[in-house]
Amino acid sequence: MFELFEKVVLTALGAAAITQKKGEELVQEMKSRYKISEEEGRAFLDRIQEMVKAGQQRSAEMAETEVKKALDRMGMVSREEYERLERRVRALEAVQVQNLSVEAEEECIES
Repeated sequence: MFELFEKVVLTALGAAAITQKKGEELVQEMKSRYKISEEEGRAFLDRIQEMVKAGQQRSAEMAETEVKKALDRMGMVSREEYERLERRVRALEAVQVQNLSVEAEEECIES
């Protein structure tokens, strides 16, 4: 019976987390309706909150994966790739400036 009740509660809650106040109300209702102890009600509530948290985490991971796929399809680079390329360009520019300075010094010496 508890498995069915868990499924019903999760369906009703969807992906929303149970607030502490709502959780307390749920425990009180379960105590009066289903004659369960405070400890059983708290354990049930803890299980539900863990399941909701796990569901939210899975949803976030799935969303992140889908966004990455969409960016790949559009040919966009990630923030990490952009920053890596930016560092590389700065390093190449620094080398170029250094080479130009050396060339200028050599021209001065030759003149």
